[in-house]
Amino acid sequence: MANNNLDVFIISDCTGKTAKNLMESTAGQFPDYELKMKTFTFVRSIEKIEEILMEAKEVNAIIAYTFVKTKMRNFLNETAEKYNLEYINMMEKPLNIVAKRLGKQPKQQFALKYQLDEAYFDRIEAMEFTLKFDDLNESKGIAEADIVLVGVSRTSKTPLSVHLSYLGYKTANVPLVPEVEVHPAVLENNNNKVVGLTIDPKLLNGIRIERLKKMGLGDDATYAAKERIEEEFEYADSIMKKIGCPIIDVTDKNIEETAIEVLSYFKD
Repeated sequence: MANNNLDVFIISDCTGKTAKNLMESTAGQFPDYELKMKTFTFVRSIEKIEEILMEAKEVNAIIAYTFVKTKMRNFLNETAEKYNLEYINMMEKPLNIVAKRLGKQPKQQFALKYQLDEAYFDRIEAMEFTLKFDDLNESKGIAEADIVLVGVSRTSKTPLSVHLSYLGYKTANVPLVPEVEVHPAVLENNNNKVVGLTIDPKLLNGIRIERLKKMGLGDDATYAAKERIEEEFEYADSIMKKIGCPIIDVTDKNIEETAIEVLSYFKD
């Protein structure tokens, strides 16, 4: 490790903001040096702590952590000492002082302030999944998704996918482009998870022209040409017909309205 660099691993059973803010304030006192911070959030298992500390050992990182559970704090302390790592327990002293003054023991429950529950973590997982498989024609995303959206470019696939993920649904979206062969998994449509999106061609033409302007390109590009849009619609219609999936017209619909319609196909 270079003399002017220092690795700091921030570990927390919640967001890690407390430890991160304190370490950033500390770093500000050493402007000529770089404190490289790596944050590990929502760490809830002994196994994960072990994995992180093994990584920390490779770079001799300082450990700054906040855990509400005594068992996890003790394990981290013992393991850090075993690896000769310096560590800062940012939760224990405040907990002990308050507990002593109140004459009560802390509940040792994760993130009571934020009321995080299983549904919250499911939603975060869905959102991460959706961003990872945005606009991809790839087997893993199609196989693991709860919902797969297909359609030509600019039919609101991405914003709709993000909204559905916020509702807790892992959503993949696949662009339908004449020059690109659709993945067989989309055509197979296992579990009937594919939903097609379409839009009024004239509206799409206007949307694409505006998109080109924002990109600094002329509105006469092939992307916005009426002939090209007609070609894409013919191709998309043929694919969606082959799949046999429901098709939603997103013209003049907001994302919330379209999401409700999408989810109506997945009700028991």
